[in-house]
Amino acid sequence: MDSITDFSPEAVIIDAGSLPKNPIALRWLEGCERVVCCDGAANRYLALGLPVWRIVGDCDSLDAEIRRTYGEIVRRFPDQETNDQTKAVRYLAGKGVSRIAILGATGMREDHTIGNISLLVDYLRQGIDARAFTDYGVFIAVDGTRDFFCPAGTKVSIFNFGATGLRAEGLKYPLRDFDSWWQGTLNVTTAETFRIHAEGNYLVFLNYW
Repeated sequence: MDSITDFSPEAVIIDAGSLPKNPIALRWLEGCERVVCCDGAANRYLALGLPVWRIVGDCDSLDAEIRRTYGEIVRRFPDQETNDQTKAVRYLAGKGVSRIAILGATGMREDHTIGNISLLVDYLRQGIDARAFTDYGVFIAVDGTRDFFCPAGTKVSIFNFGATGLRAEGLKYPLRDFDSWWQGTLNVTTAETFRIHAEGNYLVFLNYW
């Protein structure tokens, strides 16, 4: 069974979007030894006096002074076929890390937000459980049938990425094989647990209660 608070990430990635202020999202930083900043996100994150394990990206937006000062922990990948978030995920996967909390995936640039969130499904297909935590909730990529735990009345949205046989128990509105992202949004839980049945991949957004 899945919930917002039972996740146990092995690393945290800091994207260049808006760093959440909600303590539910920030809890993943507590005691985490592997905090990876995506390129220019390090500029703001280090200014807060917070520790960083690695800085990963193409380094096109990383301040020159930070690059000199923290050169030992910078990992530059000039490949332009992937974004910095994916570079960070791949770097961690190469270290054997498969559970990752991502902060700052949303905000600042709406186009980056859509890209960052949709990539969660790609990571799942590579065997990586990467979840994006915002100030308001969490995005979870799912394969197949899954049970979730959260209070009744929790707001839920489901985005289909080619899954079939979509149906649910414990949600106010029925599911089907949506062919547009908006069609699975704005649902509500009717019990403390709900189950989504499916074959294939989809993305779930759970609002914090």
